[in-house]
Amino acid sequence: MNAAPAPISRVATEDEAAILALNNEHAAELSWLEPERLSFLLGEAFYTRRIGDLEAFIMTFDQDARYDSPNFLWFRERYKRFVYVDRVVVAAQARGRGHARRLYQDLFGHVERAGHTLVTCEVNTDPPNPTSDAFHAALGFAEAGDAVIHGGKKAVRYYFRSLQA
Repeated sequence: MNAAPAPISRVATEDEAAILALNNEHAAELSWLEPERLSFLLGEAFYTRRIGDLEAFIMTFDQDARYDSPNFLWFRERYKRFVYVDRVVVAAQARGRGHARRLYQDLFGHVERAGHTLVTCEVNTDPPNPTSDAFHAALGFAEAGDAVIHGGKKAVRYYFRSLQA
């Protein structure tokens, strides 16, 4: 008998230490965060959720966020209204359970209810991340462009997905 999937919950202040640890375990794919920066970003976020006992989390921003990420700013320069997926992390022991897909599906519903029609994100091309490329393609994302950032240390591919209004 299969257990019910772990619930998706709003991120709370008491989750910050665990989110910071999980984020920084994946700093190569994301970016390293200090506690103060994480608190600031969570305060600016449009949508943040976690699954279970922090098996996974997602953090997104809309176009009005005070956020200086070059990836976020790329979208801001091109789109009037959007929701940007800044990071989705699944703990190593929780992979293969569909958590990232569930978080995205929950996000899409939240985005539509808020009146947005565009979800954006980026995926590393250097270092490459073909698994993430395939995942986003399967969710209906299309390529919007690419960039080399952080003084040439990282290259990314930008994606968007249009949702029904």
